[in-house]
Amino acid sequence: MTSLGFQLYSARNFQPFSKIFPLLSKAGYREVEGYGALYASLDESGLQALRDELDGCGLTMPTGHFGIDMLEQETDRALTIARTLGLEAIYCPYLMPDQRPTDAAGWFAFGKRLQEAGKPFRDAGLDFGWHNHDFEFATLADGSTPQEQIFAGGPDLSWEADIAWVIRGKADPFSWIESYGKRITSVHVKDIAPAGENTDEDGWADVGHGTVDWKGLVAALKPFNVRHYIVEHDNPNDIDRLITRSIASFGTY
Repeated sequence: MTSLGFQLYSARNFQPFSKIFPLLSKAGYREVEGYGALYASLDESGLQALRDELDGCGLTMPTGHFGIDMLEQETDRALTIARTLGLEAIYCPYLMPDQRPTDAAGWFAFGKRLQEAGKPFRDAGLDFGWHNHDFEFATLADGSTPQEQIFAGGPDLSWEADIAWVIRGKADPFSWIESYGKRITSVHVKDIAPAGENTDEDGWADVGHGTVDWKGLVAALKPFNVRHYIVEHDNPNDIDRLITRSIASFGTY
C-alpha cells in the first residue's frame, strides 16, 4: 500500500478543521481528501491558508471531490483549487437522485459526459474519475448496471472505489475488483456494522470494527495501481475514536 489518507467529509460535524488536522497527524495519517464544501467558497488567499495549515501539520491533499456542476461550469476555478492545494486526482463523487438516468442508454451518456468533463483536468496532468455509492449497482432493465455503463461511456475514467457502498449496493466487491481493478486509482476504506448495530451512525463502523473483509480486499487490490487508501465514515459520533481505531486496524492488513 502506498499511503493512508482521511476523507475530511467524515469530520464535517466536528469543526473546526484546525483541531482535526493535528489529530490526524498525531495518529499517523499523512494525507487527507478534500470535498466540495471545504474549498468551494474559498478565495485564493483562503485556499493558500488551507494549504499552509495542512503543510504545518505534515499533511498533503493529493485527492479531492468536486461536484459535476463545478467541473463543467467552473473548470478554471476547480483547476485553481487543485493547483493551490496540490491535488493529483479529482473524483466526481455523486449524482442527485433527480438527476440520475433511468436506463442503460442514459447512464452510458452520463459516462460520456464525465469523460468530456474530465478532459481539461487530464490535460492538466491530473487523474480524473468517478466515486461510487450504492445506486450504481442496481440492475437495469437490460441486465447491466449503471456502473458498467458509466465505464463504457467514459473509457478514460479512473475509479475511486468505495467498497462499503459496493457491498450496500448488494454487489460483490471482489468480482468488481477482478473486472475493473485496472481502473482503480483510489479506494475508500470504510466499514459496515453488523445488522442492527450502530444505528446512530447510519450502520457504519470504524475500519476493522465491522463486517467488511478488509484483509482480503487489500490482498485483492495489491496487483492494481491503487495510489491512495482513504479512511471514511459517513456519520461518526466520535471523531477521535474513528481516527485512531481506523488507522490502527488498517495497519494490520
